[in-house]
Amino acid sequence: MTEPEQTDGCGGVGQDMLTADELRTLFLFESLDPAQLARFVEHGRVEHRPAGTVISREGDPATCFYVLLHGTIALTRRIHGDEVEVGRTEQRGVYAGAMQAYLGDRIGQVYSSSLHAISDVDVFALPADVLAGALREWFPMATHLLEGLFFGMRASQTIVGERERLLALGSLSAGLTHELNNPAAAAVRATAILRERVTGMRHKLAMIADGRLDGTRLKSLVELQEEAVKRAASAPPLSPMATSDAEDELGGWLEDHDIAGGWDLAPTLVAGGVDTAWLERISGAVGGENLEAAVRWLTYTVETELLMGEIDDAVTRVSTLVAAAKQYSQLDRASFQTVDVHDLLDATLTMMQAKVPGGVRVVKDYDRTAPPIPAYAAELNQVWTNLIDNAFSAMRGTGGTLTITTRHDAERILVEIGDTGPGIPPEIRPRIFEPFFTTKPVGEGTGLGLDISYRIIVNKHHGDIRVNSTPGDTRFEVQLPLNPPA
Repeated sequence: MTEPEQTDGCGGVGQDMLTADELRTLFLFESLDPAQLARFVEHGRVEHRPAGTVISREGDPATCFYVLLHGTIALTRRIHGDEVEVGRTEQRGVYAGAMQAYLGDRIGQVYSSSLHAISDVDVFALPADVLAGALREWFPMATHLLEGLFFGMRASQTIVGERERLLALGSLSAGLTHELNNPAAAAVRATAILRERVTGMRHKLAMIADGRLDGTRLKSLVELQEEAVKRAASAPPLSPMATSDAEDELGGWLEDHDIAGGWDLAPTLVAGGVDTAWLERISGAVGGENLEAAVRWLTYTVETELLMGEIDDAVTRVSTLVAAAKQYSQLDRASFQTVDVHDLLDATLTMMQAKVPGGVRVVKDYDRTAPPIPAYAAELNQVWTNLIDNAFSAMRGTGGTLTITTRHDAERILVEIGDTGPGIPPEIRPRIFEPFFTTKPVGEGTGLGLDISYRIIVNKHHGDIRVNSTPGDTRFEVQLPLNPPA
């Protein structure tokens, strides 16, 4: 080695130059010709780093390419807010640092991980621009292949990510269609029956009002009709046993008063809150000769009120689902806005109602004092969808409890989604946020759900996402800042 010289922007302590012969002993450079070796000898430097120092830091501008000469180094990455060691070696010739310098300004040139000196180490440091220029000049075909591989992989990941979103949207759309079909079908059925009952009510009214009832009795009957409407609208639900007893009592009263088909009328009257004392009032108002016509007319009144209640419930359900779909998709709103995370969570749960496995209970433990936060609402909904869907998958076939908890402090809001499934095995837990990694059967997952969620929370919202898992208790914790940086 020769006397120390200044580095070309890489920095270090006690920098020396390598000779061409020394450089050729490193497997990365062993096939270079003398002129090529000379370029690296001219610009490269040996840097001495004491144990415990950081040679390069994740996220900083990638200015140097490092090759290990002596000592032990470790590679770490920030994962969910923690510094995680992903590799450690003392093998001479291994390299790290500006690995994508050959791409130039086509991507942001920053270190993708941190390089630490575990022991005192010597590294050969080569400026990133020197390495990039040499690769493009000496190995143009290889450089083009590497560029194609890099951008092809990135494009593939984008396409598969979009497919992941489309698959989730398709699944949710199918569930939403099913959820919408139920109340819509109920409204159609109730409307058809209502049309028949109104026709029957007009017919019975004509029989009652054909002159056989005087004005006083007709007025009393109309007053009883108004009371029947109020009873039907406010009748409290009865237990199955109480309902059966009430139907038996009314059916017997109707049979005793010679009203044909009384046992068929009893369920409707009971549902409308009618009892035998009220039927006695009808008998007193119209007399025995008009009792059957009056009872049937008032039964039609009760039934029409109940049917209108069914229609109202069905239409309200449809309206609620449509509102949840709009809240979930955020199609009519700005992409970045101030939102209440509870509204987003509720909309997601509504959209996923059809996907709740049998035997699974959903529990919400919301801190309603948490303030709204600025966020990309539609993308947060995608995160909730991914986490809730994973929780449902973990409990499918066994049942359990999905718990959604929110809390907040002065700086952030916490959303925790927990399930009582079998848990995540420790050996795969470090990999769950890796792109394309999945434990689901082939065809059921792309392995991008958690990767997309991580990028949405960490990269786009400057928050954090982490997981704690033991058998019977898995919790994904999402932290979102109340006031993210601009």
